[in-house]
Amino acid sequence: MCIGIPATTTAPIGIFDSGVGGLSVLRHIQTQLPQENLLYFADSGYAPYGGKPEQFIVDRALAITDFLLQQGAKAIVVACNTATAAAIKALRARYPHLPLVGVEPGLKPAAALTKKNTIGVLATERTLASTKFNQLSTHISDSTGVRVLTQACIGLADQIEKGELQSAVTALLVQRYVAPLIAQGADTLVLGCTHYPFVLPLLQDAACRATSEPVTIIDTGVPIALQLVRLLKQHDLLNTRSSPGLLQTFTTGNETALKGALSNLLHLQASITSVPVS
Repeated sequence: MCIGIPATTTAPIGIFDSGVGGLSVLRHIQTQLPQENLLYFADSGYAPYGGKPEQFIVDRALAITDFLLQQGAKAIVVACNTATAAAIKALRARYPHLPLVGVEPGLKPAAALTKKNTIGVLATERTLASTKFNQLSTHISDSTGVRVLTQACIGLADQIEKGELQSAVTALLVQRYVAPLIAQGADTLVLGCTHYPFVLPLLQDAACRATSEPVTIIDTGVPIALQLVRLLKQHDLLNTRSSPGLLQTFTTGNETALKGALSNLLHLQASITSVPVS
C-alpha cells in the first residue's frame, strides 16, 4: 500500500462527487457492503463540474482524494462521471496502489441490450467532450456496429442538486433531452451522470411519451459497487464484521442542503461536516 493509505479492514471507504449525485452510487455500495464504514464528500461548493475546464476537475479530484486519505480511507470511489473522465488517470498515477473505482458509462451493456442497434447517452458536456469517453464510444461502435448517440444535459444536474426531482422545469429538461434520442432510434438509454438516477421516473415518462416501444435505461451504480467488492477482496481489505457500517459526510457547500439530500433521496441521517478543501 502507498504511504498514508491504511491497510486495515475496518478503515472507511471514501466516495466523492461534485455534489449529491454520488449518493446514487453510495446507496448501491451500502446494499452490497452494509458492514463497511463510508465517507461521502459532496464538492457542492464547486459544483457543477460539467462545464468546468478539465484541469480544474483534476485539481479538485486530487485535493478531495488527498483529504479522504487523510481521514483514513482505504479505497476511493470517484462517484462522478465527469470527474472519472477527467481525473482518473491522474489519480491512478499519484496513487498506483490505491484501490480506486471510477464511474464508466454503461456503453458495453447498452450495446448488448439494444434491439435497434442504437443507444443514447445522457451526460454532462465535459463527460461527452472527454478523450476517455470518446475513445470508449469509438471502440464500442467499431467492435459492435452499434450507433452511439449523445445528448449533453445542460442544467439537469443543477436541478437535482436543488432537490427539484419532479418539478415542471426538471420534467421539461428531461423531455427535451430524451425525445431527440428516441426520435433518432435509440431504444436503450445510458445514464452518464450519477445525478440522473434520481429523476428516473421523469426519464421513464419522457421515454413513454416519445415512443410506445420499450426503452431500457441503464444505471451503472450496481457494477460500480460490485467492482469495489472485487478490489477490496483483491487487496484483503474487505470488512468482515457483522455490524452495520457508519456513514460520515463532508461538503464544501451548504450542510443543510446535503442533510436534506440524504434524507429526501436515501432516507438517511448522518453527521455532516463543512470543510474548506482547496
